Amino acid sequence: MATWKMDPNHTEVTFKVKHLVISTVSGTFDVVNGTAESNNDDFSDAKIIFEADVNSINTKNENRNGHLKSADFFDAAKYPKLTFDSTSFKKKSDDQYELVGNLTIKETTKEVKLAVTYNGTVKGFGGSFDVAGFEIIGKINRQDYGLKWSGLTETGGVVVADDVKLEIHTEFIKS
Repeated sequence: MATWKMDPNHTEVTFKVKHLVISTVSGTFDVVNGTAESNNDDFSDAKIIFEADVNSINTKNENRNGHLKSADFFDAAKYPKLTFDSTSFKKKSDDQYELVGNLTIKETTKEVKLAVTYNGTVKGFGGSFDVAGFEIIGKINRQDYGLKWSGLTETGGVVVADDVKLEIHTEFIKS
């Protein structure tokens, strides 16, 4: 069994959510780590574990970051990590996979399905290690995880939408 470690220097975990119905706010989790274990070179049997440090949330606005870390949303003081633990990683076609697993935010764990593009494996700089690249996309409903704060505009529009788009670009290095 080969173990691969997520390269935090070549990983970007982003989320996007509609704001005031008319625009989109993006953010990242800047401190992440994860592993993949697989017997197969194409990762078709991979077991993937991932976590993000909620205190590393970054939306390029300190007030918003603080609000997201508060009890209104992630409650980072009480729940400093969000985690993902895969239950299956199935090949759909040459480079397309479906990743299914349990996402835990705060005290809530729900199954999520994510679409994965496997970009291949190459030798890293200097040729002394293997690097595998992936692009992962998905969507969750924040209400399902207890991220319930909401507000309405004067015209009845929602301040923050429920659907959150997830996008991860990552490299894993073979241990």
